Amino acid sequence: MTPTFPQISPRILKGGIALVDAVTGRVSRIIALQYNPETLSRTLQVQAVGTEGGDRSQALRLKGPPIESYKLDAEIDAVDQLDDGVALVQEVGILPQLASLELLVYPTSAQLRDHHAAAGRGELQIAPMESALSLFIWSASRVVPVRVTDFTINEEFFDTRLNPIRAKVSLGMRVLSVTDLGFDHRGGSLYLRYQKEKERLARLLPNDSSAVLGLREVPT
Repeated sequence: MTPTFPQISPRILKGGIALVDAVTGRVSRIIALQYNPETLSRTLQVQAVGTEGGDRSQALRLKGPPIESYKLDAEIDAVDQLDDGVALVQEVGILPQLASLELLVYPTSAQLRDHHAAAGRGELQIAPMESALSLFIWSASRVVPVRVTDFTINEEFFDTRLNPIRAKVSLGMRVLSVTDLGFDHRGGSLYLRYQKEKERLARLLPNDSSAVLGLREVPT
């Protein structure tokens, strides 16, 4: 009799965001997306020195890494958890998941109190409140420091207490490069690792010949 083996489904990794203390490197929170978005949009804006009609000697020079941005739409759904009788979801729906994402763009309440107290003491040169370092993680090859630039929530269904139980979240993020953070910042080091990984992946691709372009050789 031929033995049969159970079908083992591959483990699907989730994308998400990790919050890191920029000084100590301590991870304070990991926010995994419940469902991976079907699409992920990326935009790269080239930071070139030369512009139209500018100095021709500068046309090939770059000021630094491109301004890169990510855009994704994620879904949060508590229907299955409600069916399974999860107590937290029955009490407050998906509010904890939404709150953890929303707080990415909030200073902490303690920072607000300290800022207000410093202003009350007449401290005029008060530094803006600094948030934790956010890392957008989309596979082991994409771990990149980001700043959330726009955030939209569409709550679609509610329980009898008006707690949302299904929502769609649109998240826009800008990559923070060494231009933004500097080389000595923890986030700057993480960005360099991110770019080096791009360079490593590009080297894995075999070099095409000029024949695929319809040329015997590339003119030089």
